[in-house]
Amino acid sequence: MNSTECSRRFETTMAVKVATYDIDYANHVSNIVYFRWLEDLRLQLLEENFPLEDLMAEGYMPILASSAIEYKRAIKLFDKPIGHMWIEKLGAATMQFMGEFRVDGVLTTKASHIGLFVDSVTQKPVKLPKQIVLKFENYNK
Repeated sequence: MNSTECSRRFETTMAVKVATYDIDYANHVSNIVYFRWLEDLRLQLLEENFPLEDLMAEGYMPILASSAIEYKRAIKLFDKPIGHMWIEKLGAATMQFMGEFRVDGVLTTKASHIGLFVDSVTQKPVKLPKQIVLKFENYNK
């Protein structure tokens, strides 16, 4: 698979509020909460750069194909995490999203997600929308 690579293209940042219901029995943020925060970051990145409403109107339905999270340090109730997400690389049909959370500048969590689009009618994977590929290739040129 050919890919175009560059770090932190289309990076988005979001302050995250840790709520009491986010805390598990070990007194830190539950694993499932990280997935919700990462989904919020992905949606924000898309909205800022490739509005999902427009993509879906063209028949592109986003799918998350895989996820990996590496926990470096627990996030606790009164921490003030900052989430970051960017597109690391593109393949013919896939996008690799990278994300991280930091508390007071210290890396607590790293994540990688592979996303793709399926056709809204056939439900089969399709090549990435041209507007994403072109914008990615021309980022900061």
